[in-house]
Amino acid sequence: MMPLEKMIENLGFKEAWREVTKALSIGIERAFQDSQTLMCIQPHIDDTDVAAGGTIAKLVEEGKKIIYVTMTDGRLGTSDPELWPEKLAAIRRKEQEKAAEILGVSELVWLNYRDGELTPSLKAREELIHLIRKYRPDMIITVDPWLTYEAHPDHVATGLLASQAALFASFPHVAPGDLRDNLKPHQVKFIAYYWTRRPNTYIDITGYIEKKLEAVKAHESQFKSTWLQFEQLLKAYSRLMGKKIDVKYAEAFKVLKPIHLHSNIFSEDI
Repeated sequence: MMPLEKMIENLGFKEAWREVTKALSIGIERAFQDSQTLMCIQPHIDDTDVAAGGTIAKLVEEGKKIIYVTMTDGRLGTSDPELWPEKLAAIRRKEQEKAAEILGVSELVWLNYRDGELTPSLKAREELIHLIRKYRPDMIITVDPWLTYEAHPDHVATGLLASQAALFASFPHVAPGDLRDNLKPHQVKFIAYYWTRRPNTYIDITGYIEKKLEAVKAHESQFKSTWLQFEQLLKAYSRLMGKKIDVKYAEAFKVLKPIHLHSNIFSEDI
């Protein structure tokens, strides 16, 4: 590859910026194909199924290993004042188990932080680093913490924690206790954000939309009373994303590499 300085020497600023961004994006177009083990770090029970359930079903059919890591217990996800948080948390856990079985998720990991109270703590970050070193995923799938106007602290914290863990898991002296447990540093290849305003990757889920809807419907405590409306909303959103790549239904992601997660002014445009 031509050195970047040489490449931009005779270009105007805007064209040079595009060329540098293009060079930094090499490999992203094959991120999902080149990932065999994927770890989905979600704020709440149901987030991955709603945002990326079609992609998960497709990856499983392709022989990929999928691990779900759920940060919070989901105890606040109800408008019913008579449903106690502890009971709801137990109900939602069973719903996630059912949905994961439908999609073919390999393993579920529960970190059980209290719903609505998650913060980007060192403890939580080191827990995720430990899991990354244990399962050694090629890709992390999580929520975009930089979504404009996102007010839910669990979503912001989860996206930040997953990003930090992806960045630091390859450094041996971060969370050094893992070395004593014979868990070696691990370099994540990609991180894919859903619910993002700057997607760069679209996955055709036309053949998997029904399985996705079946998995989401398993979260009865969240969607049973409004299922018909929510189903139509999911299909409409997927149809909108599908227009980008000329398919019927798609899911959208912003895919980056760890190198893009620190002091990289081009990341927003990748």
